[in-house]
Amino acid sequence: MSAPAPTVEDAIQSALATVDDPEIHRPITELGMVKGFTVAAGQVKVELLLTVAGCPLRDKLTSDITAALTKIPGITSVSIDFGVMSEEQRKALQVQLRGGGAAAAEPVIPFAQPGSRTRVYAVASGKGGVGKSSITVNLAAALAKRGLAVGVVDADIYGHSVPRMLGVEGRPTRVEDMIMPPESHGVKVISIGMFTAGNAAVVWRGPMLHRALQQFLADVYWGDLDVLLLDLPPGTGDVAISLAQLLPNAEILVVTTPQTAAAEVAERAGAIAMQTHQRLVGVVENMSWLELPDGSRMEVFGSGGGQTVADSLTRTMGASVPLLGQVPLDTRVREAGDAGTPVVLEAPESPAAQALDGVAQKLAVRRESLVGKPLSLSVVK
Repeated sequence: MSAPAPTVEDAIQSALATVDDPEIHRPITELGMVKGFTVAAGQVKVELLLTVAGCPLRDKLTSDITAALTKIPGITSVSIDFGVMSEEQRKALQVQLRGGGAAAAEPVIPFAQPGSRTRVYAVASGKGGVGKSSITVNLAAALAKRGLAVGVVDADIYGHSVPRMLGVEGRPTRVEDMIMPPESHGVKVISIGMFTAGNAAVVWRGPMLHRALQQFLADVYWGDLDVLLLDLPPGTGDVAISLAQLLPNAEILVVTTPQTAAAEVAERAGAIAMQTHQRLVGVVENMSWLELPDGSRMEVFGSGGGQTVADSLTRTMGASVPLLGQVPLDTRVREAGDAGTPVVLEAPESPAAQALDGVAQKLAVRRESLVGKPLSLSVVK
């Protein structure tokens, strides 16, 4: 006996299953957002439950659902009746997103779990003004351009600037005690600047900084990331220590300039990995030179600082700490950051963008989990 022919209702259900929630990036049918639908004379009415009443992406959902349903032959119009999930439905969604089971409601840091496949890079510098945040956002954008799932934690609590540089204007959406991070250029972002009024200063001491970082890592729904970048404050203070406690598997990327004084400070920032037992993935030298119209280079801040830091840290750590790249001075880096579009996207042919893209290429490796895999070990008798 042949299977019954699919009905228009089956086609609508299948089409709705192709629509992802813009924040969670999973099908709305899987998330329990579709309460129901009716169809008559080519007109479809969908009852959709939003996670929160003020969902900022309502228009995006409307356009995506309409586009999916109007592809079905015979469907001429689509209307959407928006409702809001109940508290019980939101809690059920929260548990589902955290993996199911009662224990899943307790926030944990997914990147610190043994089976995590996310590479975590903490971008550090010894002092301010070396372009650490510019390096972070451009690496994030370059990695996302390669098709990787990327997140950025703006952990520079006092000097947060990542949202502006990535062009993030939206605010996080809260589902119970879980936070949905805004996304820009394919990069998910969370920053303390999203929770303060205007350009207000953040005046916090150690315990509050630790708690904020913990919330950014545990309470934010990041999904299945390939790479997580953390823009750390300059120096070796409270946030660097908290990071070592919360994410001992994080790898440190040190940013410096060619200047000798900056290099000496950067060495101290990198050497903290010796005490925290974290891996140093490498060094990036920023503002390496200025390319002049005649093709020559002006070394505005001197030369050799990045290689000096890499060599010094290699001796200190007893393992290779490579110089991953040298990024030349380019006004387009500043202009693109102020405009909210990283230079690797705005001017990919520029020397600075190409240097940053080269560093991203070296970091674009997804960690494979060993859980459930045979290790091919044999017993030596």
